[in-house]
Amino acid sequence: MANDRIHDYIVPGKRAHLVGIGGVSMSPLAEVLHGEGLIITGSDMKESPAVDHLRSLGIPVVIGHRGESVEGKDLVIRTAAVHDDNPEIAAAHALGIPVFERAQAWGSIMRRYENALCISGTHGKTSTTSMCTHIAMAARIDPTVMIGGTLPILGTGHRVGKGKTIILESCEYCNSFLSFYPTVAVILNIEADHLDFFKDLEDVEHSFRAFADLVPPGGTVLANGEDENTMKALEGKEGVLTFGLETGNFHAKNLTWDHGFPTFDLVWDEKPMAHITLQVPGEHNVKDAIAAAAASLILGIPGNAIAQGLKDFRGAGRRFEFKGKVKGAAVYDDYAHHPGELKALLDTAATLGYDRVICAFQPHTYTRTKALFPEFVQVLQQPDITFLAEIFAAREKNEVGITSQDLADAVPGAKVAKDFEELTNWLYDLAQPGDLILTVGAGDIYTVGEALVRRDQESAT
Repeated sequence: MANDRIHDYIVPGKRAHLVGIGGVSMSPLAEVLHGEGLIITGSDMKESPAVDHLRSLGIPVVIGHRGESVEGKDLVIRTAAVHDDNPEIAAAHALGIPVFERAQAWGSIMRRYENALCISGTHGKTSTTSMCTHIAMAARIDPTVMIGGTLPILGTGHRVGKGKTIILESCEYCNSFLSFYPTVAVILNIEADHLDFFKDLEDVEHSFRAFADLVPPGGTVLANGEDENTMKALEGKEGVLTFGLETGNFHAKNLTWDHGFPTFDLVWDEKPMAHITLQVPGEHNVKDAIAAAAASLILGIPGNAIAQGLKDFRGAGRRFEFKGKVKGAAVYDDYAHHPGELKALLDTAATLGYDRVICAFQPHTYTRTKALFPEFVQVLQQPDITFLAEIFAAREKNEVGITSQDLADAVPGAKVAKDFEELTNWLYDLAQPGDLILTVGAGDIYTVGEALVRRDQESAT
């Protein structure tokens, strides 16, 4: 199996070339491999702070993809966005140099750690992985970390530590998490998503079951016992520990709320383990915190470090991230791009005591918008005012013939802005004290919130 072959190459002295080395998962990979004694080179399409950082470590990075960059290398590792028609990949194939996926490289690295904590699920992965990171930092176990977003405590989405624990956000898209070697595998929830890759919900469930089956004897599968699809995927599997809001091996007791912010006791088989106060609002964050705390207890981290780590957590970048104020209105940004995530966000927003919730949503990918159209229509009726940006294409062309106007036509009162400038103007004109303005989506809509706050600051000077 090609995945096993990579272990022969991830050894000191081997020359590895990384295509797309500046990416969020590729740059920390380069740093970890460099630290393990491999000779690393890389290429990317543009200069960036990540590229500057790698060069400062003595890793040469070429801007632009050229076939000659791979000559003399022992292996090539590529990011998921790089295909066989890339000049460097084509050259590697022609020269007989093995080409591996980024996830395979992370999987190989993982085998060197005593504890490999892998956080999976359709949504909540970034927040839960970030919470686990905070807990591990509070416990001073010096973890290596890979998160699919930015965590303020790290100033980036990764950390290269010297401890025995690696913590990875583990994504199901293209089955990349099936290259991993978890000792603790967390499954937060399972929904139909990434339907440009998976056939249907059953196909998604099948992949998550395969992920759980990667855990070796002596390891642990920790799963959301209150999520029907997760339990269906794990049917018949022995030794699974469960978590939930109210039920499972790990759950919350004495949950109280103060202006949308929760405090609770975490119990393990009814035994109190930690008293937890969160600085992030909403029930979805309680569930994520229970998962993070449970995983940490399984790793042997004490309750006081868990309580401290979670108390210090203020949210990951683009997860209900406060951007500032505009004309007295609060502006927050969130990465939610699946109806389930959007509902969790808007349900939380409704508990925070604002006069109006104004949501500017940028749908992410045509296939997702079409596949989950009825669910999006339903949830986009929750805000007091809904604006839509055009669909963010990401890796797609519009072959399904859908637009944001189709959504707006089905959501009473919703309007589609022709561009971000128009959307920013609409939000600015509407804003007043007591409003919560949300910019939402996995694309570049966060720039609208930043533009609003900037305009407010400029008008004040």
